[in-house]
Amino acid sequence: MRTTFLLVRHGQSEWNREGRWQGLADPPLTELGVRQAQELAEHLASERIDAIYASDLRRALATAEIIAAPRGLTVVVEPALREIDVGEWSGLTTDEIEIRHPDGFRRHLEGGDGWEQGEPHAEMSARIVSAIERIARLHPGECVLCVLHGGVIRALLAHAEGVDLQAFRRTNRGPANGTVARIAVEDLTFSRID
Repeated sequence: MRTTFLLVRHGQSEWNREGRWQGLADPPLTELGVRQAQELAEHLASERIDAIYASDLRRALATAEIIAAPRGLTVVVEPALREIDVGEWSGLTTDEIEIRHPDGFRRHLEGGDGWEQGEPHAEMSARIVSAIERIARLHPGECVLCVLHGGVIRALLAHAEGVDLQAFRRTNRGPANGTVARIAVEDLTFSRID
């Protein structure tokens, strides 16, 4: 049975506003981020949503709770939905990364792993795909909203489109804060539906 997923990128965090790489860092939502979550709740008000899952990082969890509140749903916190660990890049701006880690930054622009101490993209992709497969098995025939992070949404979209993540990352920027992408999972086959 097909499970539909609404993949929501969390609202703007303080580090998004400052242009800092976050990874597993846990800055809170800004006022704009809260408004983005409220607007998403309104935008999705007419959609059937059977369950809401979120990363355990507070920018995702806070976004999910705002969306869940008017529906009376409880957010299921799932650590496997976390953002990729960007290692030594965490807290730095892109300009700072380019200066401090020029070789890694070049690898990153080519779609590879830029950081030395964080999570490889292939491991993150396997982690997030496995988590979504597990959630799909728990919700056959249902619609599940997942509040996630830019890096993991890109990995899921690449998988759903059958495109190598490295190639996908070279040509596709991450989704904007407070936006929704849709995929379906049926018999562990992913497809993009938006």
